[in-house]
Amino acid sequence: MMRRALELAAGGRGQVSPAPLVGTVIVDAAGEIAGEGFYVYDQLKHAETLALEQAGERARGGTAYVSLEPHAHQGRTPPCTDALIKAGIKRVVAPIEDPNPKVSGRGFAHLREAGIEVCTQLLQREAAQLNEAYIHFMRTGRPFVHLKLASSLDGKIATRTGDSRWITGEQARARVHEFRYQSDAIIVGGGTVRADDPLLTDRSGKKRRRPLVRVVIDQCLNLSPDSRLAKTANESPVLVFTRTDSDASLADALRSCGIEVITHTGLVSILEKLGRRSLLNVLVEGGAVLAGLLLDAGLVNKVTFFVAPMIIGGHDAPSAIGGAGADKLGDALQLNEVEVERRGRDLEVTGYLSVPSA
Repeated sequence: MMRRALELAAGGRGQVSPAPLVGTVIVDAAGEIAGEGFYVYDQLKHAETLALEQAGERARGGTAYVSLEPHAHQGRTPPCTDALIKAGIKRVVAPIEDPNPKVSGRGFAHLREAGIEVCTQLLQREAAQLNEAYIHFMRTGRPFVHLKLASSLDGKIATRTGDSRWITGEQARARVHEFRYQSDAIIVGGGTVRADDPLLTDRSGKKRRRPLVRVVIDQCLNLSPDSRLAKTANESPVLVFTRTDSDASLADALRSCGIEVITHTGLVSILEKLGRRSLLNVLVEGGAVLAGLLLDAGLVNKVTFFVAPMIIGGHDAPSAIGGAGADKLGDALQLNEVEVERRGRDLEVTGYLSVPSA
């Protein structure tokens, strides 16, 4: 039942940010599913309320399986704990606390005070992973950083002449658009934009609540007003982060295209500014310089490599990661919770540099 609640919660991807993913299953006293629901931000009603409405009187004496601690405060909606108590629920099973300071522990306490049995920690790791971006944001005020890279078997991201389309196949590229769909923003470096002139759009075809924010870290501010990003800035937001001493006239030209040009004092400053915009989950897609800087600074939470079964070779062909890197193998960054999947001919390798925890 808890796995079903987590499955339901995942149905809200792309439609709940900056709120968490929540799913609920109501099981009646006879042990049968009486109601289900998952949260979608614009529908206002929370997962618990939707499931209780579906269950009706069958909820009385039953159990609620909720993927995240129910809230006990008045926010955009009335307290979910009140709804569970009023419905006559006798037991609530929820794997983890909600790290939001307005919620954390208070929901469970309210339920226990009403005489409801509360069970926690069931599928705790899976629940924390489902809401990894939300949990990280609530604890740090900064977005969760997911670094995505595509490389050849020998770690190259392009040939020595700069040819990079396409290293990976269609299935891997479709997977990338799933990542974009699940993200609030996509980040690339200025060099990537100049080399590829990308659009950086979400082409998953799925409905999303907020537009994907396109972010360029362009230290020297060389982004052209004729770039595809500039020409589409009024269709989907574009933010350009640059140094305080960058070309003011070019900054004005980009602003006239609808681009927001923002000065910063470093990578942490950029992430904090994105966090203040309630952007919980950012996908970093390159290039090697930006990836290296973020890894060296310890700011990457999750890494996904798409590895194509090809060998590019060449001393001058660019590698996937720049930056200072490790001096010794013992200093190399180690991934945890590693998962490997086939995407057509390519391999998708995902792991964490900071494991999500409840």
